[in-house]
Amino acid sequence: MPVMGRAGSGPRGIAARAGGWSAQHRWAAVGIWVLFVLLAMVAGSAAGTVELKDSEQLSGETTQAARITEQAGIEEPASESVLIQAKDGSTKASDPAFRKAVDDVVRAVEGTREVTAVTSPYETKSISRDGRSALVQFDVRGDPGTASERIDPVLKAVADVQDRHPDLRVEELGGASMGKTFDEAFGDDFRRAEFSAVPVALGILLIAFGALVAALLPVLLAITAIMATMGLMGVVSHVMPMSETASSVMLLVGLAVGVDYCLFYLRREREERAAGRDGRTAIMIAAATSGRAVVVSGVTVCVAMAGMLFTGIGEFKSMGLASLTVVAVAMVGSVTVLPALLSLLGERVEKGRLPFLGRRKRAAGAHSGESRVWTRVLGGVLTRPLVSLLVAAGALVAIALPALGMKTQNFTLDQEFGDSVPIVATYERINEAFPGGADPAQVVVKADDIDSVQVRQAIAGFRERAVSSGASEGPVEVVTHKAQNVAFVSVPLVGGSDQDRAEKSLEILRDQVRSATLGKVDGVEAPITGQVAGSKDFNDQLTGAVVPVFAFVVLFAFVLMLLSFRSLTIAVTAIVLNLLSVGAAYGILTAVFQHGWGASLVGAEGVGAIIAWLPLFLFVILFGLSMDYHVFVVSRIREARAQGRDTREAITHGVVTTAGVVTSAAVIMVAVFAIFGTLSMQSMKQMGVGLAAAVLIDATVIRGVLLPAVMALLGERNWYFPKWLDRLPDMTHDEPHAPEPTRANDARGADPVRV
Repeated sequence: MPVMGRAGSGPRGIAARAGGWSAQHRWAAVGIWVLFVLLAMVAGSAAGTVELKDSEQLSGETTQAARITEQAGIEEPASESVLIQAKDGSTKASDPAFRKAVDDVVRAVEGTREVTAVTSPYETKSISRDGRSALVQFDVRGDPGTASERIDPVLKAVADVQDRHPDLRVEELGGASMGKTFDEAFGDDFRRAEFSAVPVALGILLIAFGALVAALLPVLLAITAIMATMGLMGVVSHVMPMSETASSVMLLVGLAVGVDYCLFYLRREREERAAGRDGRTAIMIAAATSGRAVVVSGVTVCVAMAGMLFTGIGEFKSMGLASLTVVAVAMVGSVTVLPALLSLLGERVEKGRLPFLGRRKRAAGAHSGESRVWTRVLGGVLTRPLVSLLVAAGALVAIALPALGMKTQNFTLDQEFGDSVPIVATYERINEAFPGGADPAQVVVKADDIDSVQVRQAIAGFRERAVSSGASEGPVEVVTHKAQNVAFVSVPLVGGSDQDRAEKSLEILRDQVRSATLGKVDGVEAPITGQVAGSKDFNDQLTGAVVPVFAFVVLFAFVLMLLSFRSLTIAVTAIVLNLLSVGAAYGILTAVFQHGWGASLVGAEGVGAIIAWLPLFLFVILFGLSMDYHVFVVSRIREARAQGRDTREAITHGVVTTAGVVTSAAVIMVAVFAIFGTLSMQSMKQMGVGLAAAVLIDATVIRGVLLPAVMALLGERNWYFPKWLDRLPDMTHDEPHAPEPTRANDARGADPVRV
């Protein structure tokens, strides 16, 4: 184990040098940071954001279909359908009253002048087998991207027809109407969740620090880091297009790590002040210790986030790039502008102290820096480390077991929203009456001459075989664009909202029907896309990306831990413990959302599956965020060990002096993630619950029980570093011992967080 240098040898680490410079040139450091944030925002605003296209999402058939459509310059209109359905079993589509309702719908929607290509079910044969249901279909005029903003008159016209025909159901469904419904139902929901995350974090920090100014600093750093990253994303999007989801993920990750890093740094500075250090010395110690932990943690998190770039999926790549950017920005801000602000504020960081919390903390002897609760817990763990290890590890393995049967898929409308919006019932009724009609597969046919006899015969053969093969019950519709030599064949899939059955129908279309018809014509491309196809292609590509992403993240995290702590044991332990916490999170997700165990406790439903993108997303995010706590705790243990304490004393000192900070950081993360668990969308509930549960497990069971138990059992073997690895770069950057206190302890100084 390397021994720290002596006082006066000067700082060696990047964080220590940056902190020292910033504290000495505080106004320059603050000015540079503010200028950076402003320039990033201005540059992003000037450049604009390039949004991710459908053709940039995947590498399967759905992407090929989107590419053909984009290259042909065809902008598919927003299509809508109006379901006319008998409420009883006797009324049929051939009855005069039913026909009158259909005619009223056609006249009503045409009268709005907002639609085109209105078709009657009697012309298109869009009548269900039992004769009780029919579909009037049409397209919304204008830009399909803004169709939801112009659909109101049409919805009102359909509602008026419903009022005139109370014995029938007259309901509209389509891209525009769904977009409007969901924007109204969940747009405000998302915005409330995002905006409430900051006040929640601030409230917890107020309780943790007991002072307004100290609580504002982490939130201020996180917000400025997010603002700068938003600007940078605009510039970077011209190289790698960004998605809307990336912005939401970036906000979550930026708030979490921005607050965490500042909290770690600020806590150590206040602790050193409470121990009697002068302001400059306290900042230097914080820079050399917590600052270094922030850098190691930040680099590790960035590496984890970079794993998403290896999926090849546009959505994941944009989320990964946005996340690692905000982490890097927050990390740089923590070790540069934060020391400058602390130097400028001095004792004024205690301004706005909450009287009750202040008295409680001072009465408790806050300058000790140790958590009473975790001191007692740790005493039991270190007394019986093997028992503690077996019980805690056994419990987490048991929690993780349901994950062995995890099933992933992209959610259908009813799975995502349940019965929380009326339009879902319409979706289910259309799928029941016209299997697959709500989400049909679409064959994008590209030929040298789309109007040639061979191609027309192949399309006709495809339509016939699609029904005769059992993949579809029809009607199979064709829209031809002769000028672009492209045709769109719409095929309702047997199975409808049953994803497994619909995928089997899709497989028949792709492997049998297409090869026997369109596949026999030279020069014809015929990729099959649609909701079911997109879900299958996404899952296939994601499955192929799991191993390389897992290997990349685990390997690079291991190497970084090895170089940063120069201990093979610490590196291996970090990986195993992080994988255990991720496994437990998977188990909770599977139990609650797939099997429905205790789903009502979190306001969720057992939907029978986990949203396809979540497992890999959770792994990357949690593996990165878990390193925050691990690096911070182990750095404190290593610091105590380097100062001459034996391993058990170092474990006790490291855990109890960081427990308050880790607990506060975890409470903030859990609270922020839990907010997203309150949203109505099941995918967002799954993300929020999964992240919140994993962080809670990580900060308590992993860092408070398993880590100290494992390290206590290993003893001196914790610091094992084979001689043959000595040639590896030394990234430990041990700092000199802090000088003895130069002033009396000040009860108004730092009040370490207690739990």
